[in-house]
Amino acid sequence: MALFAIGDLHLPLGVDKPMSVFGGKWDNYVEKIADNWQSLVRQRDTVVLVGDFSWATYLEQSYKDFEFLNRLNGKKIMVKGNHDYWWSTLNKLKKFIADSGFSDIDFLQNNHFAYGDTAICGTRGWMYPKWDGASAEDERIFAREVLRLGLSLKSAENAREIYVFSHFPPMSVQREENAFTELMEAGNVSKCVYGHLHAHAHRNAVNAVVRNIEYMLVSGDYTEFNPVKISD
Repeated sequence: MALFAIGDLHLPLGVDKPMSVFGGKWDNYVEKIADNWQSLVRQRDTVVLVGDFSWATYLEQSYKDFEFLNRLNGKKIMVKGNHDYWWSTLNKLKKFIADSGFSDIDFLQNNHFAYGDTAICGTRGWMYPKWDGASAEDERIFAREVLRLGLSLKSAENAREIYVFSHFPPMSVQREENAFTELMEAGNVSKCVYGHLHAHAHRNAVNAVVRNIEYMLVSGDYTEFNPVKISD
């Protein structure tokens, strides 16, 4: 049994929006995802998808993307990304999954999942309000995401170890503290896995231990579309 993570698959199976326009690395990326996933992940494993799963705007448009995901090995836990416009209420998402027979897919929002003695927690995250270009609306959304992370961590307060999965990077390369990182540090989190960064933005990734938390970028084009093993 192993725990993996990958983000930013940007699947276009229900809409006509291939990622190949963003460079040769994205050529045949859906096939790369499937081949790499099946070669690394076994049916007993768990994979956390850290957002931007599908280009679909509406939930019904995402069916083919979920169908693709459901055929892949392992249990899948999904975190919302900023481009996951199809993401609805948890009740609607769970009904969609149940009605479609996608039994190995679930959603991380205000809750946690147990992986042995480890709790899988997380939320989408957002742009830190003090970063360049941030607006008052960004500040409001960031504060809400901090509250969501707090709910997720509180639900797992008895866990031996806690991993956080976020779509947005929780800090910049300056490694500044903020409400999101402070909450993780106070909550005894040992790993934070995130996505969102593409292409030239990879240089802004933090892949290091900062204040006792290990940070890891797992966006698809960064990992060459390989799920990354987080834990055995």
